[in-house]
Amino acid sequence: MVQKYQSPVRVYKHPFELIMAAYERRFPTCPLIPMFVDSDTVNEFRSEDGAVHVIERRCKLDIDAPRLLKKIAGVDYVYFIQKNSLNSRERTLHIEAHNETFSNRVIINEHCCYSVHPENEDWTCFEQSASLDIKSFFGFESTVEKIAMKQYTSNIKKGKEIIEYYLRQLEEEGITFVPRWTPPATAPSLETSLSCKKPAASLTVVVPDPALKEGLSSEPLSTPSGAPEPTAGTPDDKLDADYIKRYLGDLTPLQESCLIRLRQWLQETHKGKIPKDEHILRFLRARDFHIDKARETMCQSLTWRKQHQVDYILDTWRPPQVLQDYYAGGWHHHDKDGRPLYVLRLGQMDTKGLVRALGEEALLRYVLSINEEGLRRCEENTKVFGRPISSWTCLVDLEGLNMRHLWRPGVKALLRIIEVVEANYPETLGRLLILRAPRVFPVLWTLVSPFIDDNTRRKFLIYAGNDYQGPGGLLDYIDREVIPDFLSGECMCEVPEGGLVPKALYRTAEELENEDLKLWTETIYQSASVFKGAPHEILIQIVDASSVITWDFDVCKGDIVFNIYHSKRSPQPPKKDSLGAHSITSPGGNNVQLIDRVWQLGRDYSMVESPLICKEGESVQGSHVTRWPGFYILQWKFHSTPACAATSLPRVDDVLASLQVSSHKCKVMYYTEVIGSEDFRGSMTSLESSHSGFSQLSAATTSSSQSHSSSMISRWRFC
Repeated sequence: MVQKYQSPVRVYKHPFELIMAAYERRFPTCPLIPMFVDSDTVNEFRSEDGAVHVIERRCKLDIDAPRLLKKIAGVDYVYFIQKNSLNSRERTLHIEAHNETFSNRVIINEHCCYSVHPENEDWTCFEQSASLDIKSFFGFESTVEKIAMKQYTSNIKKGKEIIEYYLRQLEEEGITFVPRWTPPATAPSLETSLSCKKPAASLTVVVPDPALKEGLSSEPLSTPSGAPEPTAGTPDDKLDADYIKRYLGDLTPLQESCLIRLRQWLQETHKGKIPKDEHILRFLRARDFHIDKARETMCQSLTWRKQHQVDYILDTWRPPQVLQDYYAGGWHHHDKDGRPLYVLRLGQMDTKGLVRALGEEALLRYVLSINEEGLRRCEENTKVFGRPISSWTCLVDLEGLNMRHLWRPGVKALLRIIEVVEANYPETLGRLLILRAPRVFPVLWTLVSPFIDDNTRRKFLIYAGNDYQGPGGLLDYIDREVIPDFLSGECMCEVPEGGLVPKALYRTAEELENEDLKLWTETIYQSASVFKGAPHEILIQIVDASSVITWDFDVCKGDIVFNIYHSKRSPQPPKKDSLGAHSITSPGGNNVQLIDRVWQLGRDYSMVESPLICKEGESVQGSHVTRWPGFYILQWKFHSTPACAATSLPRVDDVLASLQVSSHKCKVMYYTEVIGSEDFRGSMTSLESSHSGFSQLSAATTSSSQSHSSSMISRWRFC
């Protein structure tokens, strides 16, 4: 595989002639480059007018390689041929170099160019490119490639330092100006006349300002002299090294090369807006600067952006009022590193209500607008703080989080949002602070974490209870004066408080008819009928202790009692109640009974949770960390209203309830899922590694599996 390198444009704020005087001092050898042992002039040519000077040198290099490798190769030194072509008239120096040693096994080519800055004739630009192709090298191809790239990048870093070193040396000698070449008074020779007719080599340098760009597209920056700049996105567009350091950060030479090459490829092949340099860099970082992988994912993202008009979302789309009122999230100042800070009060947010009121698409579009706003704020903060800021910090408060957040259509919507954001906004999350994580959080984490990229997960810091107030907590990342008031801070936070979405805002059944939500819900949820004397029961077999049983059900009609039992032996095969005793059919759901009538509670099976009475219209979510392997039975049982005392008049609620269940029939829609003990323990381990303070929550969750009160249950009215 051919390795390629392309440098950014490096600018010396000195005239070309002075730079050339400093450059020539590198020969015949340079003490600042230890590997450069010596050089001999092989050929030399100078035109009659002195404008063109071509010199060819044979350079002797002492490569820093293992002694064994040198012995196998049979060489102590490596020789390169370097050809320098100086044109004083055009004020350019072109340098071409290739290896002489092992040229049949390894092919190394390098091209460098010094030229006058297009906007300031007293400045000099430098640019270089190189390629490495190892055909064969005694079975050490990979080793040689690593050594070559290491040596090359090391010398690249020193290049500007060496020129500046010799510039200082010249200054110490009193040389601060070198006159430009002027043609001799005599008539020019034929050769000189021909060279005069050659077009001058040009190098266009564009230093883009992120503040002037729209969306993710590049825009030109006007020059100080007022001359028009080439439109960004053209092949002439070059990146300046100082611009990279100021707006993109400190990159290694190879990282700079990857950025420039991918950017150039987009300019040459992509039709439409070219992403900003910051965004290209994000895709490269997400793929560890593997150009082919970054190119593939970026092209997919650009297609997606065009299809969904994401570039215009901030200007053309306004979130529905229900989102503005009940989506408990918003931007809030910045963290100590200057990153924009987004606050999300997830525990106070009614995810089920938002999905039922708006649908998955509206929620996704709102999250996309948040990400687009985040990109814009990063650019603003880069200008304000004078350093590159390409990501934001997210603070998630989980106070109030409970099992209702495990409503499966809501979890599905969350997973889709994560998938879209991960694919199209890589490396935008700088840090995620999760505060006041409750005991239910590990269950949600186990469901969601497999869909989060490993690099992103490493940015999570999770705090249980009030751990965020202690050492290593929130004050390490956010200034005291901007900590939100709901976290005991002094700064008023204008993020909506969330709350339950009124059922009046829910979409009707007709509106849901063609929605994915309804189809998906009907696919995973099962319906069951519950009768007086005929509960509905399902069997879950647990092989490993510490597995987690989760459930999510709606009580559509009547009141029920929810129970969980454990048995060491399997019940008989399920039998469907004929319901003949009730003279009632069950067209809308099934009814299965597993517990044999001859079984005795306490002998054949045991109750592992206290009975939970659930009223009509309630939505219940919960989980149970299993203590033993065996068979667990989830039971929905008809709830009879207790008879009132003889001396008391019937209550209105009791009368209404008796009328509603006069048929002695209840109906539930339910969904269950088991999280294996290995997956659950793995998620706990990843949580503990996110922050040491989470160990308390981990211990609490683990210890709960050793008791009979290990359920985490929430319920709320859904209709």
